[in-house]
Amino acid sequence: MVKRGRDLCGRGLLAIITPMLGRGGRIVALDVGAKRIGVAVSDEQRLVANPLVVLTRKNRDADITALRRIIAEQGAGLIVVGLPLASGDKIGESAKKALSLGKRLAKATGLAVEYVDEWETTLQADQAMLAGDMSRAKRRQKIDKVAAALILDRYLARTGDGS
Repeated sequence: MVKRGRDLCGRGLLAIITPMLGRGGRIVALDVGAKRIGVAVSDEQRLVANPLVVLTRKNRDADITALRRIIAEQGAGLIVVGLPLASGDKIGESAKKALSLGKRLAKATGLAVEYVDEWETTLQADQAMLAGDMSRAKRRQKIDKVAAALILDRYLARTGDGS
């Protein structure tokens, strides 16, 4: 479900895509971009978000295969995908691509997929790494997985999951 102060989906598209929440296992979160996908994972108690890896996108099938492998290795029970909403909480082209990837992952893994508004997570990740005096080259390598961790942190804060 996508929220920025209110439920944007009601009983619409996201309610259809988002099956019942999976319980148990870690949560894997994704920051989906045109060139890269940042991946973060929760601890087993679903309390802490940790940056994991940045995947360079190749093609749809290769992306799904790589993500399925990571999801299985991490013992995930739920997938959270960052949804880049356009101004006015509208679903633009980037959000449609993220929804499509989430739907394909749900089908490929059998896991529930939740969506979280990713507004400004990349900017926040960049600012945090800049404050840590990280070089531009290192920030570029890590920004997507840090943004994914921020997306997961938002999800954990919103749900108080800790199942």
